[in-house]
Amino acid sequence: MNDIVSTIAIMSGITGFLAFLLTLAKRTVGDYGMVDITINGKKKLEVRGGDTLLSALSSEKIFIPSACGGKGTCGYCKLKVIEGGGAILPMEEGLISVEEIDAGVRLACQIKVKEPIKIEIPEDLFNVREYKAVVRKIEDITPKIKHLVLDILEGGEIDFKPGQYVQLVAPPYAESDESVQRAYSIASCPTDKNFIELIIGYVEGGVCTTYVHKYLKEGDSVSFNGPFGNFFYKDNDREMIMVAAGTGMAPILSILRAMKSSGIERRCLFFFGAKNRDDLFFMDKMQNLEESLFDFEFVPALSRIGPEDDWEGERGRVTEPLLKHLEHIENKEAYLCGSPVMIDAIVKLLIEKGMDEERIYYDKF
Repeated sequence: MNDIVSTIAIMSGITGFLAFLLTLAKRTVGDYGMVDITINGKKKLEVRGGDTLLSALSSEKIFIPSACGGKGTCGYCKLKVIEGGGAILPMEEGLISVEEIDAGVRLACQIKVKEPIKIEIPEDLFNVREYKAVVRKIEDITPKIKHLVLDILEGGEIDFKPGQYVQLVAPPYAESDESVQRAYSIASCPTDKNFIELIIGYVEGGVCTTYVHKYLKEGDSVSFNGPFGNFFYKDNDREMIMVAAGTGMAPILSILRAMKSSGIERRCLFFFGAKNRDDLFFMDKMQNLEESLFDFEFVPALSRIGPEDDWEGERGRVTEPLLKHLEHIENKEAYLCGSPVMIDAIVKLLIEKGMDEERIYYDKF
């Protein structure tokens, strides 16, 4: 018995000593004091050193896009480092091109703030804000996709361009002990400034999508930041070709709603890919847009039609009906949203058919 008590006492002593050493190391070796961050040569922040540049900027309410929540896997948090920041890390080299490295581009999530650092970021990011909201509606629109309506609290309003996205914050919950944020395109119209709509698909093992699909309820409080993104509507007179699949409908819907709201008159074809009828959603909204928008046509295509499906529309992958409409492509432009594989295939197809690459806008996710 005495041996057991002695062993427990020794182990407790060792554990306490190690904890003391860790605390001491954090306060000494890991203490970089206050460090200056200079942004675009004119804005200076003073932050406590030791955190990542992404987190340090976020704590000062400057939000850099980061779809993976700072884990160094999405490559969204690129910015230019003019001075400081240390050597580039191997993880960054997989997400930054040689040309970008030569220009000083780094991932904000991989830089530890240990010394004064000078950076450049797009001026638009100063307009990115953090928003508190409450879930007005959350509903299943397919077996794996939910439609959310989030009312912004405290009389807040959001300004965004149709096609941009926000980063929804998932707090710790029963299946996750950390707070994460993930990027989702806004589906609502920019003129509706006091709420946003999101379309979120379930990803097996996804921290944020599990939170949304299994835990989030109407009336819950949520937070998000934004808007972000260079994919948005371009104002001109060209005919428009839109292609999306699954949740890729969100930014396209926002663009269509903005066109309707502004009374824009442009020929527009929207090709939407789905596996079967269960994966189709918002068909009523598309019909309404066909009836109210100037020269708009919605073309859904099903790739896995079962014997029980009563379907007389387009069949096959979304590229197949798209090919039928690619004559006289020289005066058209394209808006594409979906998986990298789908986007790459369609971009290749459009270029082969003669579309100027600079007129192909896409959002891969």
